[in-house]
Amino acid sequence: MADPSTYRPAPGAIPTSPGVYKFRDAHGRVIYVGKAKSLRPRLSSYFQDLAGLHPRTATMVTTAASVEWTVVATEVEALQLEYSWIKEYDPRFNVKYRDDKSYPELAVTLNEEYPRVQVMRGAHKKGVRYFGPYGHAWAIRETVDLLLRVFPVRTCSNGVFKRARQVGRPCLLGYIGKCAAPCVGKVSADEHRALAEDFCDFMAGRTGNYLRRLEDEMQEAAAELEYEKAARLRDDIGALKRAMEKNAIVLADATDADLLALAEDELEAAVQIFHVRGGRVRGQRGWVTDKVEDVDTAGLVEHALQQLYGGGESVPREVLVPALPDPAEPVREWLGGLRGSQVDLRVPQRGDKKDLMATVQRNAQQALALHKTKRASDLTTRSRALQEIADALELDSVPLRIECYDISHLQGEDVVASMVVFEDGLARKSEYRRFQIRGFEGQDDVRSMHEVISRRFRRYLQEREQTGEWAVPEEDDPDTAAGGTRDEEGRPKRFAYPPQLLVVDGGQPQVAAARRALDELGIDDVALCGLAKRLEEVWLPGEDDPVVLPRSSEGLYLLQRVRDEAHRFAISYQRNKRSKRLTAGELDSVPGLGETRRRALLKHFGSLKKLRAATVDELCEVPGIGRRTAQTVAEALSSRTPAAPAVNTATGEIIEDGAEQAAGPVAAAPQTAPSQETP
Repeated sequence: MADPSTYRPAPGAIPTSPGVYKFRDAHGRVIYVGKAKSLRPRLSSYFQDLAGLHPRTATMVTTAASVEWTVVATEVEALQLEYSWIKEYDPRFNVKYRDDKSYPELAVTLNEEYPRVQVMRGAHKKGVRYFGPYGHAWAIRETVDLLLRVFPVRTCSNGVFKRARQVGRPCLLGYIGKCAAPCVGKVSADEHRALAEDFCDFMAGRTGNYLRRLEDEMQEAAAELEYEKAARLRDDIGALKRAMEKNAIVLADATDADLLALAEDELEAAVQIFHVRGGRVRGQRGWVTDKVEDVDTAGLVEHALQQLYGGGESVPREVLVPALPDPAEPVREWLGGLRGSQVDLRVPQRGDKKDLMATVQRNAQQALALHKTKRASDLTTRSRALQEIADALELDSVPLRIECYDISHLQGEDVVASMVVFEDGLARKSEYRRFQIRGFEGQDDVRSMHEVISRRFRRYLQEREQTGEWAVPEEDDPDTAAGGTRDEEGRPKRFAYPPQLLVVDGGQPQVAAARRALDELGIDDVALCGLAKRLEEVWLPGEDDPVVLPRSSEGLYLLQRVRDEAHRFAISYQRNKRSKRLTAGELDSVPGLGETRRRALLKHFGSLKKLRAATVDELCEVPGIGRRTAQTVAEALSSRTPAAPAVNTATGEIIEDGAEQAAGPVAAAPQTAPSQETP
């Protein structure tokens, strides 16, 4: 590990001009490329105390052995040079997009005497009209096949075209009407170019006038009894409409824009781009990137724009993004230079474009989730992840069963905990457990973690001592599985067996609390660690420094998934518990009265006010309510002070008959009677 002070430039040696800088390792390889509006403050920030740097930045500067820079005139030139160096050197600490392929586009070679329609990839050529890009080449061929019956432009190669001219016989497409056969003189060069230009106009979105013209010609042919011509025009119109259906109309006619959205977590980000041309989504593409460097959403947007347009991609009039690069003006100027005119780079705020951006965002989220699912479902990857965890934590064997615990609450209320289980790297949802914190009130995550770990393993030890088997929950135990306490045959469900690795969501304090709970119970054969979310550090009990797994480690990725699943499960339970508490009514705490009979009572009497005034005999008239239950309900309601009038918060109306009859959101004054604690 290198000391950054050994290669730090001398004070005053770094210029204050815009420029691009490169960090090299001991072997001379470029490991990071960056740009700056002013080189001196930017480079100086890398040589501060390592404790003040982001962990990824600290890793980079300690890996590097030298730094060099190049001064440029403007920020735009710095942006261009940064992109070219990233493509040339492929630095390991820069954001990298895994899907770096070129996407196919539909091209019309208007620079030739007889324009040709074809699929093209790579850099754009002068004089060629491009449409797309498309996700797959077959999508282009399907569209072209539909349009060739209306616009019979040549699609053959130059060799086939010359050979047909020599022999005086067209190819098959010329015989079946999907090529105008300019090779044998069926149409002149000007007529064929006119067909190609009509084809381009249609692909550019100017479809309305052309369809109306064909419909008028069809009506005229039918009026003149030229039914064959009318039928052919009818089929042409149908083909054009089918081609239009392949591209959803999402924005106003002639809208020319690219929409870029991101979905990210601490380690990875998915980029999705929709290409809208002529108001239609002409293509879609996406990448998944490792967040190697310390970069925020705005930085990811800038990298994505460099990736997208730096290789020669055509720049539209509008580029819509979720966050503007900082600063945004050099990027706008760079895009404008590539396009040759002004480019509107902005974040959509309202209307159809904002709605479409939400669709692109959902696609990015799905792409990231799919990427993670594929990564998690691979057996080889899971095996490697478990082995990496075992090596990093110095375990005797790979942790085939991992349990993770998380605490959730809202400002100290409704404090709950979750336990999730992963076996062989996969979630075992039937073994999930959830806990209510009962030992104290208020907000104390460390104390809550100690209580949960103690309860889970105390019951395990008690049952093992009594029966020699793994612990099972008692019928009235609140720590139950999400699916209930008994299986299909009526036997209590297992509380599972002890894990090889216990993970807590948190840092040193939570790990120390869990270790203390295990020590108090005399358990010393369960490995323990904590995963701190802020920096993704792995903490071990009794250690002052965390274990830092490599960013690309499959083991870190698995631990992150386990921790995130525990967090999700805890949050969902806490929200459900809070929702029940906020919506609890006077009938909820009546012993022996379930949800079905509560609904039956309210439906029969119409409101709590009328229910409270009912006699025992009147209560017995409700189906399913016996005399004993009726007496219990009457006693429970008569012993309580009536609730304050409910208020419809949507209208401000006071509802005298209780919240059950409200049509809108309702707020009510707190009950004066104490509520019973949920077991």
